Amino acid sequence: MNVFEELKARGLVAQLTDEKKVEELITGKPMKFYIGFDPTADSLHVGHFVSVMVMAHMQRAGHIPIALFGGGTGLIGDPSGKTDMRKMLTKETIAHNISCFRKQMGRLIDFSDGKAIMANNADWLCDLNYIEFLRDVGVHFSVNRMLAAECYKQRLERGLSFFELNYMIMQSYDFLHLARTYDCKMQLGGDDQWSNMIGGVELNRRADQREVCAMTFTLLLTSEGKKMGKTEKGAVWLDPDKTSPYDFYQYWRNIDDADVIKCMKMLTFVPLEEIREFEKREGSELNPVKERLAFEITSLVHGQEEAEKAQSAARSVFGGVGNADEMPEREISEADFADGAISLADLLVKMQIAKSKSEAKTLIKQGSVSVDDEKITDMFAPVPRASFDKGYVAVKKGKKVFLKAVIR
Repeated sequence: MNVFEELKARGLVAQLTDEKKVEELITGKPMKFYIGFDPTADSLHVGHFVSVMVMAHMQRAGHIPIALFGGGTGLIGDPSGKTDMRKMLTKETIAHNISCFRKQMGRLIDFSDGKAIMANNADWLCDLNYIEFLRDVGVHFSVNRMLAAECYKQRLERGLSFFELNYMIMQSYDFLHLARTYDCKMQLGGDDQWSNMIGGVELNRRADQREVCAMTFTLLLTSEGKKMGKTEKGAVWLDPDKTSPYDFYQYWRNIDDADVIKCMKMLTFVPLEEIREFEKREGSELNPVKERLAFEITSLVHGQEEAEKAQSAARSVFGGVGNADEMPEREISEADFADGAISLADLLVKMQIAKSKSEAKTLIKQGSVSVDDEKITDMFAPVPRASFDKGYVAVKKGKKVFLKAVIR
Protein backbone atom coordinates (compact mmCIF):
# COMPACT_ATOMS: atom_id res chain seq x y z
CA MET A 1 0.00 0.00 0.00
CA ASN A 2 1.50 3.37 -1.02
CA VAL A 3 1.25 6.45 1.18
CA PHE A 4 -1.68 7.93 -0.79
CA GLU A 5 -3.68 4.72 -0.38
CA GLU A 6 -2.77 4.62 3.31
CA LEU A 7 -3.87 8.20 3.93
CA LYS A 8 -7.21 7.39 2.26
CA ALA A 9 -7.58 4.13 4.16
CA ARG A 10 -6.96 5.96 7.43
CA GLY A 11 -9.77 8.37 6.60
CA LEU A 12 -7.45 11.35 6.40
CA VAL A 13 -8.16 12.55 2.85
CA ALA A 14 -11.05 14.99 2.40
CA GLN A 15 -10.82 17.17 -0.74
CA LEU A 16 -8.32 17.32 -3.62
CA THR A 17 -7.84 19.74 -6.49
CA ASP A 18 -7.06 16.91 -8.94
CA GLU A 19 -7.03 13.40 -7.52
CA LYS A 20 -5.00 11.87 -10.36
CA LYS A 21 -2.35 14.59 -10.19
CA VAL A 22 -2.23 14.50 -6.39
CA GLU A 23 -1.77 10.73 -6.42
CA GLU A 24 1.01 11.03 -9.00
CA LEU A 25 2.83 13.57 -6.82
CA ILE A 26 2.43 11.66 -3.57
CA THR A 27 3.41 8.29 -5.04
CA GLY A 28 6.18 9.72 -7.24
CA LYS A 29 9.69 10.97 -6.52
CA PRO A 30 10.41 13.05 -3.39
CA MET A 31 8.80 16.48 -3.54
CA LYS A 32 8.31 19.42 -1.20
CA PHE A 33 4.89 20.18 0.26
CA TYR A 34 3.78 22.55 2.98
CA ILE A 35 1.35 22.84 5.85
CA GLY A 36 0.72 26.16 7.59
CA PHE A 37 0.42 26.75 11.33
CA ASP A 38 -0.79 30.13 12.60
CA PRO A 39 0.76 30.76 16.05
CA THR A 40 -2.36 31.94 17.87
CA ALA A 41 -1.28 30.27 21.14
CA ASP A 42 1.98 29.21 22.78
CA SER A 43 1.34 25.51 22.14
CA LEU A 44 0.07 23.21 19.44
CA HIS A 45 -3.19 21.49 20.37
CA VAL A 46 -4.96 18.27 19.44
CA GLY A 47 -6.47 19.90 16.35
CA HIS A 48 -2.95 20.50 14.99
CA PHE A 49 -1.99 16.89 15.64
CA VAL A 50 -3.78 15.62 12.52
CA SER A 51 -1.67 18.02 10.44
CA VAL A 52 1.51 16.79 12.06
CA MET A 53 0.56 13.14 11.56
CA VAL A 54 -0.12 13.70 7.85
CA MET A 55 3.22 15.48 7.62
CA ALA A 56 4.91 12.52 9.32
CA HIS A 57 3.26 9.99 6.96
CA MET A 58 4.46 12.01 3.98
CA GLN A 59 7.98 12.33 5.37
CA ARG A 60 8.15 8.59 5.98
CA ALA A 61 7.31 8.14 2.30
CA GLY A 62 10.35 10.23 1.36
CA HIS A 63 8.78 13.64 0.80
CA ILE A 64 10.12 16.88 2.33
CA PRO A 65 7.69 18.80 4.55
CA ILE A 66 7.79 22.57 4.88
CA ALA A 67 6.32 23.57 8.24
CA LEU A 68 5.21 27.14 7.61
CA PHE A 69 4.69 29.26 10.71
CA GLY A 70 2.42 32.26 10.26
CA GLY A 71 4.51 35.05 11.73
CA GLY A 72 2.94 37.33 9.10
CA THR A 73 -0.56 35.91 8.62
CA GLY A 74 -0.83 35.56 12.41
CA LEU A 75 -0.78 39.35 12.64
CA ILE A 76 -4.10 39.33 10.76
CA GLY A 77 -5.79 36.10 11.87
CA ASP A 78 -7.70 33.54 9.86
CA PRO A 79 -11.47 34.30 9.83
CA SER A 80 -12.29 30.67 8.89
CA GLY A 81 -14.69 29.11 11.37
CA LYS A 82 -14.84 32.26 13.50
CA THR A 83 -17.95 34.30 14.23
CA ASP A 84 -15.92 37.32 15.36
CA MET A 85 -12.54 38.79 14.52
CA ARG A 86 -9.66 37.05 16.24
CA LYS A 87 -7.78 38.84 18.99
CA MET A 88 -4.88 40.77 17.49
CA LEU A 89 -1.49 39.53 18.68
CA THR A 90 1.75 41.48 18.99
CA LYS A 91 4.84 40.54 17.00
CA GLU A 92 6.57 39.61 20.26
CA THR A 93 3.78 37.23 21.28
CA ILE A 94 3.76 35.62 17.84
CA ALA A 95 7.55 35.17 17.89
CA HIS A 96 7.29 33.46 21.29
CA ASN A 97 4.49 31.20 20.10
CA ILE A 98 6.50 30.17 17.03
CA SER A 99 9.47 29.22 19.19
CA CYS A 100 7.15 26.94 21.19
CA PHE A 101 5.74 25.39 17.99
CA ARG A 102 9.24 24.71 16.66
CA LYS A 103 10.23 22.85 19.81
CA GLN A 104 7.07 20.71 19.91
CA MET A 105 7.13 19.85 16.22
CA GLY A 106 10.73 18.74 16.46
CA ARG A 107 9.58 15.75 18.52
CA LEU A 108 7.36 14.51 15.73
CA ILE A 109 9.10 15.56 12.50
CA ASP A 110 12.76 14.98 11.58
CA PHE A 111 14.25 18.34 10.59
CA SER A 112 17.84 17.08 10.37
CA ASP A 113 19.91 17.04 7.17
CA GLY A 114 17.29 18.82 5.05
CA LYS A 115 14.62 16.17 5.66
CA ALA A 116 12.18 18.95 6.53
CA ILE A 117 12.14 22.75 6.44
CA MET A 118 10.87 25.32 8.92
CA ALA A 119 9.81 28.65 7.40
CA ASN A 120 8.16 31.80 8.73
CA ASN A 121 5.98 33.84 6.37
CA ALA A 122 6.87 37.02 8.26
CA ASP A 123 10.16 36.82 6.36
CA TRP A 124 8.41 37.79 3.13
CA LEU A 125 5.00 39.18 4.10
CA CYS A 126 6.16 41.85 6.52
CA ASP A 127 8.41 43.55 3.97
CA LEU A 128 5.95 43.69 1.07
CA ASN A 129 5.37 46.97 -0.72
CA TYR A 130 1.60 47.39 -0.60
CA ILE A 131 1.19 49.04 -4.02
CA GLU A 132 3.43 46.50 -5.75
CA PHE A 133 1.64 43.66 -3.97
CA LEU A 134 -1.76 44.89 -5.15
CA ARG A 135 -0.49 45.19 -8.74
CA ASP A 136 1.34 41.84 -8.82
CA VAL A 137 -0.92 39.68 -6.65
CA GLY A 138 -4.19 41.44 -5.83
CA VAL A 139 -5.05 41.74 -9.52
CA HIS A 140 -5.53 37.96 -9.69
CA PHE A 141 -8.32 37.87 -7.07
CA SER A 142 -12.03 38.40 -7.60
CA VAL A 143 -13.78 39.93 -4.58
CA ASN A 144 -17.05 38.30 -5.65
CA ARG A 145 -15.46 34.85 -5.60
CA MET A 146 -13.73 35.54 -2.30
CA LEU A 147 -16.99 36.56 -0.62
CA ALA A 148 -18.65 33.40 -1.93
CA ALA A 149 -16.03 31.29 -0.13
CA GLU A 150 -17.31 29.45 2.93
CA CYS A 151 -14.66 30.98 5.21
CA TYR A 152 -16.05 34.49 4.48
CA LYS A 153 -19.70 33.75 3.76
CA GLN A 154 -20.59 32.90 7.35
CA ARG A 155 -18.99 36.13 8.57
CA LEU A 156 -20.79 38.55 6.29
CA GLU A 157 -23.87 38.85 8.49
CA ARG A 158 -21.80 39.59 11.61
CA GLY A 159 -19.37 41.86 9.79
CA LEU A 160 -16.15 41.11 7.96
CA SER A 161 -13.36 43.69 8.10
CA PHE A 162 -11.19 44.59 5.10
CA PHE A 163 -8.30 43.67 7.41
CA GLU A 164 -9.47 40.02 7.52
CA LEU A 165 -10.38 39.96 3.83
CA ASN A 166 -6.65 40.13 3.11
CA TYR A 167 -6.00 36.81 4.85
CA MET A 168 -6.84 34.64 1.84
CA ILE A 169 -4.59 36.71 -0.41
CA MET A 170 -1.72 36.49 2.08
CA GLN A 171 -2.05 32.71 2.46
CA SER A 172 -2.29 32.29 -1.30
CA TYR A 173 0.87 34.35 -1.72
CA ASP A 174 2.62 32.00 0.73
CA PHE A 175 2.08 29.15 -1.73
CA LEU A 176 3.37 31.26 -4.61
CA HIS A 177 6.47 32.24 -2.64
CA LEU A 178 7.19 28.67 -1.52
CA ALA A 179 6.72 27.37 -5.07
CA ARG A 180 9.15 29.96 -6.40
CA THR A 181 11.68 29.53 -3.58
CA TYR A 182 11.57 25.81 -2.80
CA ASP A 183 9.75 24.34 -5.83
CA CYS A 184 6.94 23.42 -3.41
CA LYS A 185 4.35 21.48 -5.38
CA MET A 186 1.55 20.92 -2.91
CA GLN A 187 -0.28 22.43 0.04
CA LEU A 188 -1.94 20.27 2.68
CA GLY A 189 -4.27 21.48 5.39
CA GLY A 190 -7.46 20.96 7.34
CA ASP A 191 -10.71 20.81 5.41
CA ASP A 192 -11.76 24.20 6.78
CA GLN A 193 -8.87 25.71 4.77
CA TRP A 194 -10.16 24.57 1.37
CA SER A 195 -11.12 28.05 0.10
CA ASN A 196 -7.78 29.55 1.12
CA MET A 197 -5.89 26.65 -0.46
CA ILE A 198 -7.75 26.95 -3.75
CA GLY A 199 -6.68 30.59 -3.78
CA GLY A 200 -3.02 29.53 -3.65
CA VAL A 201 -3.43 26.98 -6.43
CA GLU A 202 -5.15 29.53 -8.65
CA LEU A 203 -2.58 32.25 -7.90
CA ASN A 204 0.28 29.96 -8.96
CA ARG A 205 -1.53 29.20 -12.20
CA ARG A 206 -2.39 32.81 -13.01
CA ALA A 207 0.82 34.49 -11.90
CA ASP A 208 3.42 31.89 -13.02
CA GLN A 209 1.46 29.39 -15.13
CA ARG A 210 2.63 26.81 -12.61
CA GLU A 211 0.56 23.72 -11.86
CA VAL A 212 0.42 22.94 -8.15
CA CYS A 213 -2.02 20.92 -6.07
CA ALA A 214 -3.87 21.05 -2.78
CA MET A 215 -5.29 18.35 -0.55
CA THR A 216 -7.28 18.78 2.63
CA PHE A 217 -7.53 16.23 5.38
CA THR A 218 -10.44 15.34 7.59
CA LEU A 219 -11.04 17.50 10.65
CA LEU A 220 -10.87 15.70 13.97
CA LEU A 221 -14.52 15.53 14.98
CA THR A 222 -16.41 13.37 17.43
CA SER A 223 -19.12 11.00 16.23
CA GLU A 224 -21.55 13.82 17.14
CA GLY A 225 -19.81 16.23 14.77
CA LYS A 226 -18.13 18.36 17.45
CA LYS A 227 -14.46 19.33 17.35
CA MET A 228 -12.37 16.88 19.33
CA GLY A 229 -9.82 18.08 21.85
CA LYS A 230 -12.08 20.15 24.08
CA THR A 231 -12.62 19.41 27.77
CA GLU A 232 -14.22 21.17 30.72
CA LYS A 233 -10.80 22.69 31.40
CA GLY A 234 -10.40 23.89 27.80
CA ALA A 235 -8.27 22.69 24.90
CA VAL A 236 -6.08 19.58 25.05
CA TRP A 237 -2.58 20.95 24.44
CA LEU A 238 0.60 19.20 23.34
CA ASP A 239 2.62 21.26 25.85
CA PRO A 240 3.05 19.16 29.03
CA ASP A 241 2.89 22.31 31.16
CA LYS A 242 -0.57 23.15 29.78
CA THR A 243 -1.97 19.59 29.61
CA SER A 244 0.00 17.09 31.68
CA PRO A 245 0.98 13.76 30.04
CA TYR A 246 -1.42 12.06 32.47
CA ASP A 247 -4.37 14.30 31.55
CA PHE A 248 -3.42 13.93 27.88
CA TYR A 249 -3.40 10.13 28.22
CA GLN A 250 -6.68 10.16 30.11
CA TYR A 251 -8.37 12.25 27.43
CA TRP A 252 -7.75 9.52 24.85
CA ARG A 253 -8.38 6.69 27.32
CA ASN A 254 -11.86 8.07 27.98
CA ILE A 255 -13.07 8.99 24.51
CA ASP A 256 -16.41 7.68 23.31
CA ASP A 257 -16.51 4.12 21.97
CA ALA A 258 -17.71 5.43 18.59
CA ASP A 259 -14.52 7.49 18.15
CA VAL A 260 -11.86 4.92 19.10
CA ILE A 261 -11.21 3.29 15.72
CA LYS A 262 -11.30 6.59 13.85
CA CYS A 263 -8.70 8.10 16.21
CA MET A 264 -6.57 4.95 16.02
CA LYS A 265 -6.49 5.30 12.23
CA MET A 266 -5.94 9.05 12.09
CA LEU A 267 -3.61 9.64 15.04
CA THR A 268 -1.32 6.60 15.29
CA PHE A 269 0.99 4.52 13.14
CA VAL A 270 -0.62 1.27 14.31
CA PRO A 271 -0.86 -0.93 11.17
CA LEU A 272 -4.26 -0.93 9.49
CA GLU A 273 -4.38 -4.74 9.58
CA GLU A 274 -4.22 -4.60 13.36
CA ILE A 275 -6.82 -1.85 13.55
CA ARG A 276 -9.21 -3.95 11.45
CA GLU A 277 -9.09 -6.59 14.18
CA PHE A 278 -9.92 -3.92 16.77
CA GLU A 279 -12.98 -2.95 14.71
CA LYS A 280 -14.58 -6.29 15.55
CA ARG A 281 -14.72 -5.40 19.26
CA GLU A 282 -17.46 -3.56 21.11
CA GLY A 283 -18.45 -2.61 24.64
CA SER A 284 -15.96 -3.52 27.36
CA GLU A 285 -13.80 -5.26 24.76
CA LEU A 286 -12.81 -1.79 23.55
CA ASN A 287 -11.13 -0.85 26.86
CA PRO A 288 -7.75 -2.41 25.93
CA VAL A 289 -8.03 -0.69 22.54
CA LYS A 290 -8.57 2.67 24.27
CA GLU A 291 -5.50 1.98 26.41
CA ARG A 292 -3.50 1.22 23.30
CA LEU A 293 -4.75 4.38 21.61
CA ALA A 294 -3.91 6.56 24.61
CA PHE A 295 -0.46 5.00 24.95
CA GLU A 296 0.39 5.37 21.26
CA ILE A 297 -0.62 9.04 21.04
CA THR A 298 1.01 9.97 24.36
CA SER A 299 4.22 8.24 23.26
CA LEU A 300 4.29 10.25 20.04
CA VAL A 301 3.74 13.57 21.81
CA HIS A 302 5.53 13.13 25.13
CA GLY A 303 7.82 10.13 24.63
CA GLN A 304 7.53 6.50 25.71
CA GLU A 305 8.70 7.10 29.29
CA GLU A 306 5.97 9.65 29.99
CA ALA A 307 3.42 7.41 28.30
CA GLU A 308 4.40 4.51 30.55
CA LYS A 309 4.09 6.73 33.64
CA ALA A 310 0.67 7.98 32.52
CA GLN A 311 -0.52 4.45 31.80
CA SER A 312 0.69 3.22 35.19
CA ALA A 313 -1.08 6.12 36.91
CA ALA A 314 -4.28 5.50 34.96
CA ARG A 315 -4.27 1.81 35.87
CA SER A 316 -3.83 2.80 39.50
CA VAL A 317 -6.92 4.95 39.22
CA PHE A 318 -9.10 2.16 37.89
CA GLY A 319 -7.69 -0.32 40.38
CA GLY A 320 -7.93 1.83 43.50
CA VAL A 321 -5.50 4.37 44.97
CA GLY A 322 -2.51 2.37 43.74
CA ASN A 323 0.89 4.02 43.33
CA ALA A 324 0.58 7.61 44.53
CA ASP A 325 3.94 8.51 42.98
CA GLU A 326 2.37 8.18 39.53
CA MET A 327 -0.69 10.36 40.28
CA PRO A 328 -0.87 13.87 38.83
CA GLU A 329 -0.83 16.44 41.61
CA ARG A 330 -2.38 19.77 42.46
CA GLU A 331 -0.83 22.17 44.96
CA ILE A 332 -2.48 23.92 47.89
CA SER A 333 -0.87 26.03 50.61
CA GLU A 334 -0.88 26.22 54.40
CA ALA A 335 -2.90 29.43 54.05
CA ASP A 336 -5.81 27.37 52.70
CA PHE A 337 -6.34 25.77 56.12
CA ALA A 338 -8.42 27.24 58.92
CA ASP A 339 -8.66 25.70 62.39
CA GLY A 340 -6.57 22.74 61.24
CA ALA A 341 -8.71 21.75 58.24
CA ILE A 342 -9.91 22.71 54.76
CA SER A 343 -13.45 22.01 53.62
CA LEU A 344 -13.71 19.31 50.96
CA ALA A 345 -15.69 21.72 48.76
CA ASP A 346 -12.88 24.29 48.95
CA LEU A 347 -10.33 21.58 48.23
CA LEU A 348 -12.17 20.51 45.07
CA VAL A 349 -12.16 24.10 43.82
CA LYS A 350 -8.46 24.58 44.71
CA MET A 351 -7.62 21.40 42.81
CA GLN A 352 -9.70 22.58 39.81
CA ILE A 353 -11.88 19.48 40.07
CA ALA A 354 -14.89 21.77 40.44
CA LYS A 355 -15.32 25.24 38.96
CA SER A 356 -17.18 26.63 41.98
CA LYS A 357 -18.02 25.80 45.56
CA SER A 358 -21.66 25.15 44.67
CA GLU A 359 -20.61 22.71 41.94
CA ALA A 360 -18.28 21.03 44.43
CA LYS A 361 -21.10 20.57 46.95
CA THR A 362 -23.33 19.08 44.26
CA LEU A 363 -20.63 16.55 43.34
CA ILE A 364 -20.18 15.61 46.99
CA LYS A 365 -23.93 15.27 47.59
CA GLN A 366 -24.23 13.02 44.50
CA GLY A 367 -21.60 10.67 45.93
CA SER A 368 -19.14 11.41 43.14
CA VAL A 369 -16.19 12.30 45.39
CA SER A 370 -13.82 10.07 47.35
CA VAL A 371 -10.93 11.08 49.60
CA ASP A 372 -8.19 8.50 50.13
CA ASP A 373 -10.54 5.92 48.62
CA GLU A 374 -13.42 6.76 51.01
CA LYS A 375 -16.62 8.13 49.48
CA ILE A 376 -17.75 11.40 51.08
CA THR A 377 -21.38 12.59 50.84
CA ASP A 378 -21.37 15.34 53.50
CA MET A 379 -21.30 18.65 51.62
CA PHE A 380 -19.66 20.35 54.60
CA ALA A 381 -17.08 17.65 55.32
CA PRO A 382 -13.67 18.94 56.42
CA VAL A 383 -10.34 17.46 55.35
CA PRO A 384 -8.03 17.67 58.39
CA ARG A 385 -4.48 18.97 58.00
CA ALA A 386 -3.34 15.72 59.59
CA SER A 387 -4.63 13.79 56.55
CA PHE A 388 -1.67 15.28 54.66
CA ASP A 389 0.92 13.85 57.06
CA LYS A 390 1.71 11.08 54.55
CA GLY A 391 2.60 13.79 52.01
CA TYR A 392 -0.64 13.98 50.05
CA VAL A 393 -4.39 13.39 49.98
CA ALA A 394 -5.83 11.39 47.08
CA VAL A 395 -9.07 12.84 45.66
CA LYS A 396 -11.22 11.04 43.12
CA LYS A 397 -14.19 12.34 41.13
CA GLY A 398 -16.25 9.66 39.45
CA LYS A 399 -14.29 7.04 37.55
CA LYS A 400 -12.12 9.29 35.44
CA VAL A 401 -10.61 12.06 37.61
CA PHE A 402 -8.00 11.06 40.18
CA LEU A 403 -5.53 13.57 41.61
CA LYS A 404 -3.44 14.02 44.72
CA ALA A 405 -3.36 17.24 46.71
CA VAL A 406 0.01 18.25 48.11
CA ILE A 407 0.96 21.20 50.33
CA ARG A 408 3.64 23.51 48.95
